Amino acid sequence: MKASGADSIDIADQSEFLELHNVNVARGERVVLHDVDLAVRTGEHVAILGPNGCGKSTLIMAITCQVYPIVRPGMVVRIFGRERWDLTQLRRHFGVVAAELPGERTAVTTGINAVIAGFFSASTLWPNLHVTQEMRDCALEALERIEATHLAGQLVGEMSAGEKRRILIARALVHRPRQLLLDEPSNALDLAAQRELRDTLRGLAREGTGLVLVTHHLGDILPEIDRIILMRGGSIVGDGPREELLTEARLTELFSAPVRIGRDEEWLHSW
Repeated sequence: MKASGADSIDIADQSEFLELHNVNVARGERVVLHDVDLAVRTGEHVAILGPNGCGKSTLIMAITCQVYPIVRPGMVVRIFGRERWDLTQLRRHFGVVAAELPGERTAVTTGINAVIAGFFSASTLWPNLHVTQEMRDCALEALERIEATHLAGQLVGEMSAGEKRRILIARALVHRPRQLLLDEPSNALDLAAQRELRDTLRGLAREGTGLVLVTHHLGDILPEIDRIILMRGGSIVGDGPREELLTEARLTELFSAPVRIGRDEEWLHSW
């Protein structure tokens, strides 16, 4: 997904973060996404909900250009209004919170250096990388935004799972992106770390950073998220307001198992 002139593109006036039409994606010989149509406005908060294996993570990989759709008539993939991007430039406009920090050297990298390495999509600050003072300032600002400056000097290998997740979020924020994508953000976190993570994401949402959150946990869906997309079998089977889609009947059908929903103030939980 590469385009000449991408360095100078101005997306300030783009109202659409994402436009997908007639998107099919194959993994090996199997088609795992089927005729996906989806539009997300810049700054919009969206949750993509579905059981394991329904295609949620593949959809994120298609959005981030880690996999490419099958070329068919009428297929459209536009990000911030463009069909072709230089991927290095695209990363400056939206951040992706990965499942884990990359690379074997990450464990012996300090928190601040792991965040700075996000500018280069690297696991650590290798000697050949040129780090500017502006990069260091942006990394510190990212840690401040999520109240994690205390992790700046700590080695990543000595951090808890929740602390590592904060470093991942800070890495995604170094470019001050307008949109953030998170794939199963609460996986492997204990209850306290889940609460801290959700408080952090609520703060980002209130600041105006758009969130696209992929999950199969109802508790991950922040009160600020008012649009729900339901996926099953590689297709979008529901797209609308949370009040209409987060019901026991709809989720029982989606997960093919009885689902009960409880409410705790602004939050929902299921069992």
